[in-house]
Amino acid sequence: MADVVRLKNHLETLGLDTILGIFEEETKKALETKISYTEYLARLMAEEIITKTDRSINYKIRIARFSQIKTIEEFDFRFQPQLDERLIKELCELVFLEKAKNVLFVGPPGVGKTHLAIGIGIKACEKRKKVLFADAGKMIEELMLSMIEKTLPQKIERLARYDLLVIDELGYMCVGKEGANLLFQLISRCYEKVSIVLTSNRSFSQWGDMFGDNVIASAILDRLL
Repeated sequence: MADVVRLKNHLETLGLDTILGIFEEETKKALETKISYTEYLARLMAEEIITKTDRSINYKIRIARFSQIKTIEEFDFRFQPQLDERLIKELCELVFLEKAKNVLFVGPPGVGKTHLAIGIGIKACEKRKKVLFADAGKMIEELMLSMIEKTLPQKIERLARYDLLVIDELGYMCVGKEGANLLFQLISRCYEKVSIVLTSNRSFSQWGDMFGDNVIASAILDRLL
């Protein structure tokens, strides 16, 4: 009995909470099935790893600040039959992320762009990637505030430390030249280093009007596409 108490104290000290909760039951099973000490220990460690992995993923999802939790598995492709389901599932393999490429979802409201963007972001979290979700308007506001406070370079550097930026709903608000310039600085810093998943209700031909500058619109698209 003293050994059990001592073992529990050691497990608690090491933060092995899953093993702490299951080791007595697993010990009984091990004795009944006569498995080796090595297999018994491997089973305990496997359960601990699974639990810690789940916690790590949940933490990644929480700090990504998604506006809502939407998975690719929940997306109804029958709702959008023109969407290439095979291509979306390929994107979920995150090869584009390893190559620092970008993904753009462009189309009218209500077609599932945000759902798909969040779903891909969650897949990245599951692969232990550092992800940030942001509404495009709010992100530009934060960049403007950083510029006013003379901390813009630091702000952009912090954003460039992520593996994936999910920028949602570009085009719902008029961006203007100043906002476009700030967005261009961020996208340029991320170019070929940080992946961006971006959603917009504006076709590419409308980006010049949205930004109030055809030249900077072309420059932004050049770095995104």
